[in-house]
Amino acid sequence: MLGRRVIVEAFLRWIETAKTGDRARAANALGRAYLQSQMSAEERTAAEMAMTFLLDDPSPRVRLALAEAIAWSPDAPRSLVLSLAADQPEIACHAVTCSPLLTDADLVDLAARGNGATRMLIAARARVTRPVSAALAEVGDEDELLCLLENECAVISSLSLKRIAERLGDCCDIRNLLLERNDLPADARQLLTQHVSNALVGLPLVQAAIGLQRLQRISREATEAAIVSIAGDIAPREIPDLVEHLRLNGRLTPSFLMHALCCGKVDFFAGAIVDLTGCGERRVRSILATGRMHAVRALYESAGLPRDISVIFVEATLLWREAARKAPGSVLGTVCGRLLEKFRHHDGAHGAVGELLDMVEKLHVAEQRQSARVYAALAAA
Repeated sequence: MLGRRVIVEAFLRWIETAKTGDRARAANALGRAYLQSQMSAEERTAAEMAMTFLLDDPSPRVRLALAEAIAWSPDAPRSLVLSLAADQPEIACHAVTCSPLLTDADLVDLAARGNGATRMLIAARARVTRPVSAALAEVGDEDELLCLLENECAVISSLSLKRIAERLGDCCDIRNLLLERNDLPADARQLLTQHVSNALVGLPLVQAAIGLQRLQRISREATEAAIVSIAGDIAPREIPDLVEHLRLNGRLTPSFLMHALCCGKVDFFAGAIVDLTGCGERRVRSILATGRMHAVRALYESAGLPRDISVIFVEATLLWREAARKAPGSVLGTVCGRLLEKFRHHDGAHGAVGELLDMVEKLHVAEQRQSARVYAALAAA
């Protein structure tokens, strides 16, 4: 026992004058001996002190040799692993990517105070937990988050995915990786469509060719159509979050709500009315499905729709009921066409009513064109 302790003490005196290459080999050997040899508690303490002393070696080669020897092991001294993980990237990579001793709290702290290289190493770990992914989503840059999203062993919560979409959804590569995920929440998917729309509006060449005002209108309509499409495909449990997200971003406009109703996205539409009125979901659904005209109008006006618009929504609701009962497959064309007939005396109307009917007409025209394409394809078959 005394002999090994004397050897460690002699080692500490020796490294003060030894060459860099010799010190590196000795550091590696000491680390391997600590993990693989039988030592008493006193001897292990002496070896730990020697390795701790090596953390202050001026040569990165020495610290790297020590990291290569011990960073992968669950039996390594935790204090040494923490120090090595905070070292320069080529040394830290061994501890950050491999060490089983680093807790979620350690990794979150490293992500917060480390640099991009450190965060990249964390994102590439064989297992990345939700808390660590959340930290990276909050502070990571493009390359680090690309690494995280490409890591199949990274567990990323819905909130973190949304945060990534908020921060870096304008990056094409990140956007594509997010959109490929089945667990991407609907509100994050909507954010990504907005990023695409903003990118299109911001192109000088497109602005010059189309004109900024018309381009903004086209972008707004395309974004609205994309959101309605997303709303029809999401699970019922996601509807409240998407509705709240859209309301907070000012997107639950009369035009958008009418778009959703005409397209038959009834679950989403009902969720929006629940959010806007504060009424219970069961009551809202009951009124929409079977309520009399005055009850439906009162519901819409409690959602903030003015009288001249609420009457159009009431008629659209009644038409939707009838169309869904008679011909579920052609709800959009039936509702839009009959709604335009009902309110044709509003031709040239301005303000909110005119905007609403203009949107309905565009939906009707788009549906007619789609029907014509289907008919032509069947005829040519």
